[in-house]
Amino acid sequence: MTDPYWNHNVHHHTAVLGAVRDGRALTALDVGCGDGLLTRKLAARAASVTGVDRSPDMIRLAREYPHVPRNVTYLEADYLTDESLPEGGYDFVSAVAVVHHAPFEEAVTRLARLTAPGGRLVIVGMAANRSALDWAVSACGVPVSLLYARLNGGKKGPVGMPTEDVHMSWREIREASRRLLPGCDWRRTLLWRYVVEWDKPVPRGAGREGGS
Repeated sequence: MTDPYWNHNVHHHTAVLGAVRDGRALTALDVGCGDGLLTRKLAARAASVTGVDRSPDMIRLAREYPHVPRNVTYLEADYLTDESLPEGGYDFVSAVAVVHHAPFEEAVTRLARLTAPGGRLVIVGMAANRSALDWAVSACGVPVSLLYARLNGGKKGPVGMPTEDVHMSWREIREASRRLLPGCDWRRTLLWRYVVEWDKPVPRGAGREGGS
């Protein structure tokens, strides 16, 4: 699939898609789906995909896309509170540039609860530079970003995408992620993002049908 535009979040879609276990999932949830670009990509790797976003403008753009796969459903809702999203109901949950729009612990805890036992959660997020090392690593990303932007026709995105400032530092987010998601894989990328992968444990003595 050729992306209609490129930006730092779209660049990390590859990492999200690559985290789908065995390349397939039964049910997937794309939180903060925006115009639905990642949701449509996930449709090739899951039996059913739900894209959820609290922005009516973004959900409208997603639904108006001319070729929405049949196994995709878009829902205008707040993932933090909407009861139509079943806890433990999704084999694969993705959240790209989402968790900084809410208190971090609340957001991550809710995403973990939405993930099915044995399922996988992938978070792509941003953090604030606080140390000299933070600024140095970020500076290394400038030429990389310029190169990718040049190769992809510039940095673009859907008009009207909601934005929010980031307040937590890289260290704070890394430590909180490892506390809230024990055993998670946390890594920082050059394009000013971090990626968290976490497999939700299966309760002892419980079986699991299917898999992601």
